[in-house]
Amino acid sequence: MFRKLFLVPVLLALFACNTVEEFQIREPFQDDAKYIVLMHPTVFNLERFQFLTENNIFTLPDNYRAVGVYHRSASYDYSLSYDHIREKRLENISMLGLSDELNENNLFTGNELSDNFRLIFENSEGIIFFGGPDIPPAIYGYPTSLLTVITDPHRHYMELSFLFHLLGGYQDENFEPLLEQNSDFRILGICLGMQTMNIATGGTMYQDIPTELYDIHTVEDVLAQDTDEQHRNYQIHYRIDPDVFPYSFHRIIMGEGSIMETVNGGTEITPYIASSHHQALKKIGKGWKVTAWSMDKKIVEAVEHKIYPNVFGIQFHPEVVRLYSNEPLVMIPGQNDGSSFFEAFPGVMGTEFHFEFWKYIGSMFSSETGSR
Repeated sequence: MFRKLFLVPVLLALFACNTVEEFQIREPFQDDAKYIVLMHPTVFNLERFQFLTENNIFTLPDNYRAVGVYHRSASYDYSLSYDHIREKRLENISMLGLSDELNENNLFTGNELSDNFRLIFENSEGIIFFGGPDIPPAIYGYPTSLLTVITDPHRHYMELSFLFHLLGGYQDENFEPLLEQNSDFRILGICLGMQTMNIATGGTMYQDIPTELYDIHTVEDVLAQDTDEQHRNYQIHYRIDPDVFPYSFHRIIMGEGSIMETVNGGTEITPYIASSHHQALKKIGKGWKVTAWSMDKKIVEAVEHKIYPNVFGIQFHPEVVRLYSNEPLVMIPGQNDGSSFFEAFPGVMGTEFHFEFWKYIGSMFSSETGSR
């Protein structure tokens, strides 16, 4: 079984080995280390993971390693990630590419990747699903909006099917989720990751927040809204400007008795978070309870699983590196007010929440709960 699982990454590693010949990427799950899985391991996501862990923002025990899991038909060139690991000599990161056939008709059932999903689950301690582009609406039974942009269907196919295998869903009430074997397994979904959790378990989406929830159809009208109603920085539509921070900042409300309340230290404080999305959860999938909202409660900002205590998703981006530095954030093209996130949203306004968030995630992985 393992031979099938590891054949692809070994071949890819040999194929991509041109940059630093002496450094060999470790094969995953071949030693006594504990593994955290990083889905869609682009250079960008690997850099964020390394920044958070190396700076003790997200603290993992010394015996942890990461394995990046991806589908070979996805649009991203993962050979760049192999090169990055070699160039930086990252001994704590492995890669695993899967290639079996997936399509819209075999995601929510046993399929050619089922055995691989099981082996990854059985050999890891938890998984992070990162952000990304729009999911094909046909998967949740909707026609495609003119504002939906589908750029990476094969990535979505694999992540949706994997999460269905992990959690089950309304699509097949008789399917036994993998987490029934280890209910304390850890899963975090960030932005697209949370949306994927919802669709994988039978939920649906609003395909565009401004038009569907606010009846707004121009960039100018979005920018005239209260900042708490803006869920990405629409200033980037005016011109290409690499200095413009591609996120908006707005506050969120926490639900009582939730992971978000624990992280935030209560529900009275409404911290600012970094947001960059135009879609939102509509029908909630099987097993979820909503635990955070936008200030007007129109947008779901966090969910957690009713049965599995270490499984939750967030609609915002606590992994953004510039939230933890003093670098100024340019929010409007051509302007620079010199404010960093620390300066604009100090303490309980935002900074403290983000550090406490990763402290909580680190404690989940430091605990023996969920270990095999």
